[in-house]
Amino acid sequence: MIIGVDIGTSLTKAVVFDKAGMSVASACATSEVHHLPGGLVEQDLDQVIGTVATVVREVAAKLDGPVTALALTGQGDGLWLRDESGQAVRPAISWLDGRANSLLAEWQAAGVTREVFRRTASGMFPGSAAAIMSFLDTHEPESLDRAAVAGYCVDAVLQRLTGEITVDASDASLPFLDPATRRYDEDAIAAVGLSHRRSLLVEPAAPKTVFRLDERGAGLLGLPVGLPVTAGPFDLPASAIGAGVRRAGDGILTAGTTLACQVLTDSAVFDPEGEPAGMFLCTPEEGEFLRAMPAMVGTAGIDWVCRLFGIAVEEIGSLLDASAPGAGGVRALPFLSASGERAPFVDAAARAQFSGLSLESERGDIVRALCESIAYAAKHCFDAAGLTGTLYACGGGVRSLEWTRIFADVLGRPIVIPGDPGVGARGAVIVAADALGEPVDRELWAESARVVEVRPENVGFYEQGYADYQASLAAARGLWRL
Repeated sequence: MIIGVDIGTSLTKAVVFDKAGMSVASACATSEVHHLPGGLVEQDLDQVIGTVATVVREVAAKLDGPVTALALTGQGDGLWLRDESGQAVRPAISWLDGRANSLLAEWQAAGVTREVFRRTASGMFPGSAAAIMSFLDTHEPESLDRAAVAGYCVDAVLQRLTGEITVDASDASLPFLDPATRRYDEDAIAAVGLSHRRSLLVEPAAPKTVFRLDERGAGLLGLPVGLPVTAGPFDLPASAIGAGVRRAGDGILTAGTTLACQVLTDSAVFDPEGEPAGMFLCTPEEGEFLRAMPAMVGTAGIDWVCRLFGIAVEEIGSLLDASAPGAGGVRALPFLSASGERAPFVDAAARAQFSGLSLESERGDIVRALCESIAYAAKHCFDAAGLTGTLYACGGGVRSLEWTRIFADVLGRPIVIPGDPGVGARGAVIVAADALGEPVDRELWAESARVVEVRPENVGFYEQGYADYQASLAAARGLWRL
């Protein structure tokens, strides 16, 4: 049996899968996310490592048989600086961080983001590694001086468990990797002024590389020394694999803390003059890529509105039911992140807004307007990513049937929801099983999926709503620059 570990931003989850790819045990532990003044968002690597140890030990204790492998996935972007032994040289900087907002705006004005996009097909945003590294290079160079590697969450955990200093190509894709060659583009690194820090960027491991637990990692997890370990892809492509995305044109909507929209493609060709946003991610399969448009705010917006109204998240469904499509005339733009938006456009100044409010507006109208606006953002992302095939979905947001129906109506297509939990962990396990030469039965899992159908009577209404959303967005983008 393989343990899949998904190290999310706020939650680490372990799921054990049998040879048929079905889950048999799970556990989760909360990670601490530190929101500091000035838009800084950081995490403690030791605390995150502790959550991994907690969930792995908990699920392993539930099993009758031995664990055969460990498969890691988790959050991407941000910057996790470590020394040669895997110790953090400073707190990890989250992908949610906004300290590089002004720098990103300067790069946009100077054409730096465009130049990098032309070379790698990936945009940059304040929480991307390039922006954070460049910021630290100016304001905190001693941290980079002490570091041996500038990496990400998953490879930071891997280093502590195996002693290996490496990175998965999916993590390295943003923003310096040429997806066609899976090698760093030196001119892209030079464009952001980091050539003198080039040694901190580790060459990506070959697809499906298998590592081994060392004594330190084995002692931490309570598992045998030498146990096979895989690390990657990170959570976006892992979720696509785990949900069932297989054919070019298929996509996946992840309604999690962030709103991630991805489409599988078999071509590395892209429009270098397109909007410099999103990610072009390498997958474990040669010749397959994911065009990813991860908007900043998904269920984080729901958490915000729950705090605002003092309600529980379980009440969202009834509030959505209490307000008809169109939210009683209330409209919204969902850009609630302090670091703005990163897909399908990048603007650190992007901010949310509500319009059409009156004394007659109810809480349900505001909640529905926000949920509809996030669905419109998803449509914007999928239009940019090129969705043409089957759409899958995962994440906490799709636990709400009414919100999932809104997504289906706005996107104008049915949505396939995996029936078994732990989609990201499953994706990592599928990759691990392939790497070990013992692939799981993906068809058996697919039989448990359910489909949320489109309600035809709402499609036309939401087509007009999307047009109105785009008009509001265009007007707001002009105001953000004032």
